[in-house]
Amino acid sequence: MATTLGISLIGNGDYKSRHSQPDFGYALDPNLWTEYSIHTMDPDNLELTFEFFEEDLSETVVQGDTVPGHVGTACLLSSTFVDTGKNTGFVILPIMARNSRQTIGKVRVDYIVIRPIEGQICDMSTSFTKYWKKRTALDVGHRGAGSSSHMDRYAKVRENTIASFKSAASHGAAFVEFDVHLSKDRVPIVYHDLTCCISMKKKSDNDSLELFEIPVKELTFDQLQLLKLAHAAAVKVNDPTESILDEEEYIAEHQPFPSLLQILQAVPEHVGFNIEIKWLCQLKDGTWEGNLSTYFDMNLFLDIILKCVLQNAVKRRIVFSSFNADICTMVRQKQNKYPILFLTQGFSEVYPELIDLRSRTTSIAMSFAQSEDILGINVHTEDLLRNLDYIKEVKSKGLVLFCWGDDNNDHENRSKLKEFGVDGLVYDRICDAQPEQPNIFKMEQLEGLKDSIPEETLKSCATSSICLTCSSVCSCKQETGSTESDSGLSNASF
Repeated sequence: MATTLGISLIGNGDYKSRHSQPDFGYALDPNLWTEYSIHTMDPDNLELTFEFFEEDLSETVVQGDTVPGHVGTACLLSSTFVDTGKNTGFVILPIMARNSRQTIGKVRVDYIVIRPIEGQICDMSTSFTKYWKKRTALDVGHRGAGSSSHMDRYAKVRENTIASFKSAASHGAAFVEFDVHLSKDRVPIVYHDLTCCISMKKKSDNDSLELFEIPVKELTFDQLQLLKLAHAAAVKVNDPTESILDEEEYIAEHQPFPSLLQILQAVPEHVGFNIEIKWLCQLKDGTWEGNLSTYFDMNLFLDIILKCVLQNAVKRRIVFSSFNADICTMVRQKQNKYPILFLTQGFSEVYPELIDLRSRTTSIAMSFAQSEDILGINVHTEDLLRNLDYIKEVKSKGLVLFCWGDDNNDHENRSKLKEFGVDGLVYDRICDAQPEQPNIFKMEQLEGLKDSIPEETLKSCATSSICLTCSSVCSCKQETGSTESDSGLSNASF
């Protein structure tokens, strides 16, 4: 395979994806994301040369120079990434002048190296990366039955536990949403924060507890199972008892830190998973989420999570999501079975602005999703309610739209967003919002079975119509056509 290079430009409301650049490149614009994509079989032995030109190309910089306006050059060797052992990061390159070979400036180059999943073969037998069946807005249980950070306001069951996911499922949640990252021994675990608070009794006072905030990545899976923990918010309010739950945590399904594999095996298969891949977020002021600045290798991190899902999800509907644009790109490139949504907060008065230009506005998030050919975006509802025209714009671009945030907990807001055509609503307390009811996908499956059964068979079985799972129904299904639905998965469609 020959090495190829393409350039992408991503801005507010517009993009130009992976094309050949003009002879003199493009003018640098701080409001435009400029990205070079290189496909190669030898990523560790490349030399990238960046040529810099004056905006006015009419004057020759060096006497006799046939290329006007050429002022300097910077060079990057991909072997640098091998030397540092990092597949993601940035480098600062000096720009060397052409006439004197002196340094005239510097340029920052952010990079990611995307490598195939080791030992995993992707084919086109089943692919939902760009497929979505149009239906009414789906109810998505936030962290299962809802956030339990503040027990008086939110879920009655601890968030991100098997019990929470099953509770949401029994109340009709089409999907449950949760965060996945890795323990120290690289087990994919389900937990929202990058850090957790453990409580310890003071030696001098048996009735007093002291909280310590530690990164989840510093504890093994077995150590996480032993923790009696509090939410990180408890440290900020100096109330160690507020978020420490009672003895329910000793019941297996209420245990925090279940593994992704445990969740895949325990939650009914008809319930879809919206898996947010947790990664460090850097704020515009330079600080990092959780006060962490180092993390796992991104390729290794994703390979472990993706392998777990690809090997164990079977027929379950999976939609990945992430606030990190590079994670979205890598998930899209590494596998072609499951779709991904780009999470964005847009303009927010609640959350601080992120440093990544692609995350700052809903408009540029749309452009990024189109440029990277991903399923769609998951937008902070605060930004949608401020400008409902965004919904129409997203749909006009052929993107799927989910939304998230505390504003979704208001019934009137959810009704309005459904009316305007969002595809999915992520919200808390789904068990309080609606009574126990069957899952929409399960209902569609039953309707499909009914449609496939000959009318004569239905009439003869009228007195025992509840037995739709009997072997005669299954044989009828096989006689009348393929067991695959419009999604390509047996009895399942996104």
